Amino acid sequence: MLFRFIALLSGLLFGLGMMVSGMVDPVKVIGFLDVFGQWDPSLAFVMGGALMVFIPGYFLVIKKQNVPKLAAAFTLSSHTKPDTKLLSGSALFGIGWGLAGICPGPAITLAGTQSPTIGLFIISMLAGIFIVQVGAKKSSKMIESATH
Repeated sequence: MLFRFIALLSGLLFGLGMMVSGMVDPVKVIGFLDVFGQWDPSLAFVMGGALMVFIPGYFLVIKKQNVPKLAAAFTLSSHTKPDTKLLSGSALFGIGWGLAGICPGPAITLAGTQSPTIGLFIISMLAGIFIVQVGAKKSSKMIESATH
């Protein structure tokens, strides 16, 4: 129960931060991404604030504790080097973010606004996730059948 309460509180804090900071405004995001035009550096403070919380938390909590307080284990990636999947996914994410001025976090935050544009974005995002998952399952089955 405590885990769910903290998850709820974290989600509310995240959504509130997205709204207050302007991260949900596509015009502001595109202004931030337009480093060669009318660049708006204000969203860099959002990233700076996130890093000021994350970095000490990571080194003081995750690196020092073997087991988290509210879960069986920390969920950390075992990937330590960039690979094709990361680089191609990053490129696709960046293209989508740059074109739309919105990414998954702000889209979910804005879902409550009942905007048809946000609804279409979320449906398209979920379709993309589904396509990648189906493709990954098919490729792993092909690899498995080729090795047997």
